[in-house]
Amino acid sequence: MISIEVNEQKLELNDGSTLKEAIEQGSAYYIPGTTIGILKSGTTKKEAIPEYKISTSKGEFRIELTGELSLWDKYSPSFINVKAHWETNNSIAFGPFETDVGPQRTEQKYNRYDVFFGTGGYDAKNTYLMFSKNKHVSDYGAPERSVVGMVISGKETIAKLHQGDTILKIEPVIKWETLVDKITTSDLNTKLEDGMKIYTYVNVDLFDEAPEGAEHFLGLIRRQTFNVDMFTNSFISDDALHGETCQYEHWEARSEGTVVVRTAGVGFGRTFIYKEDRTSSAVHSVVGHVSKGIELIKIAENGSKIAVKSSPERIMLIGMGFDEAGKLLNERGIKLEKKGYTGDDAVIVEQEPDTTIEMIKGGVVTGLGVKSDHIINVSFYDELAPKTLDFLRHSLRLKDRPLGPLPVFFTYENTYLFKTEKGAESYKEIIPENIPKTKVLAGDIGVTNQAAKRYGLLGVRLVDDERYGPSGEKFECTNIIGKVLEPKRLMGIKEGDTIYIREVS
Repeated sequence: MISIEVNEQKLELNDGSTLKEAIEQGSAYYIPGTTIGILKSGTTKKEAIPEYKISTSKGEFRIELTGELSLWDKYSPSFINVKAHWETNNSIAFGPFETDVGPQRTEQKYNRYDVFFGTGGYDAKNTYLMFSKNKHVSDYGAPERSVVGMVISGKETIAKLHQGDTILKIEPVIKWETLVDKITTSDLNTKLEDGMKIYTYVNVDLFDEAPEGAEHFLGLIRRQTFNVDMFTNSFISDDALHGETCQYEHWEARSEGTVVVRTAGVGFGRTFIYKEDRTSSAVHSVVGHVSKGIELIKIAENGSKIAVKSSPERIMLIGMGFDEAGKLLNERGIKLEKKGYTGDDAVIVEQEPDTTIEMIKGGVVTGLGVKSDHIINVSFYDELAPKTLDFLRHSLRLKDRPLGPLPVFFTYENTYLFKTEKGAESYKEIIPENIPKTKVLAGDIGVTNQAAKRYGLLGVRLVDDERYGPSGEKFECTNIIGKVLEPKRLMGIKEGDTIYIREVS
């Protein structure tokens, strides 16, 4: 028999057992094809690095030692329960306590967030542990090479510290990054060994303070997966919603396990999960925190697909009938109010409020229904027209929702033209791609590209055409992006109507 752990659950298995058998015996949450992380017994190397977490009466922050480590190692036990004795606009001093440092009567340069020693009256018996709040020059009776480190996270705590505040605890940060023998695999036939620790998913707790950001994350993982599109020592990121706007809501340090959405600048819309502590940022809104499976985040490699669960789970009524939506909401103690068309074949196309966290807080959701024949199923040609489809999915919000509204712009004979509500053509490229050569087939969806003045216009025809694309433009001005699976549903729609696009694989 061998002893293993699956998501921290201890199991006993027969020798030669596979990953599949362990998952089944432990009834572990697992999505086929996702990455599983495995740590072998005794190969996790605990590495103490020169980094410390300091807890104070105003919160926590972390420092990294960069200077004379012997001074810190020798005197750091003296810092516990020491109060801030004095402060200026540039620094704050905790102490005094006795050391054998050699004070000097000279001004020294200090950078913002430096950690250093100073003395009172140039007397080592009155030594202070000091933190710089601003870049400045001063004489603190400090010894030579007095700077011993710098604050690397929790910098907002430094700004809150004042005279009388206390250092409560100092703890070395132990890194588990040196994983000498780790495995990432999606092969369920992998043989297991005694002492292995297996991680099949990550659980993220979302913050009430960030309802929009939490919904952005829930939209990202709507298939319950997080794709590792970028990998560094500090974080992993999923870029599927890169370019999608998300408002800044929640300021907090980006500590280990923090889930963050970039809200402005290069890369806005990207979602990050941090493996190491970083300071808070004015363009990174904190939306949640990993409560289980941080080990999988740390060992996942570039290109991995990680299974993710969230708390709370997403409430997405769009695309449902009212009966289905009512049952789902009833299970979560939320009332459903109906609006618009409410017949048996109704499909919900809008929900209010729009975010899961607001629905849970308010306890009531209003769903807007339309007749099912307003739902148009389409199949897209991702390999043939990726840039145009990025424009369309962005414009219709199909990147994070099951349905997207598409207003009817104009109709004539067998041709139907549409214009998206979001005018994304002003900032999204629609370069020529997948241009028809000899014929456009009935049901093909075309988008006018940048070779024509009315670029961004969508069109569908119910008959074949050998001269013009679905949007009425010449072939060289038309990108074919997909096909309507039931073209006859378009018959009878008129200018001013709205149809709803549903992507079908």
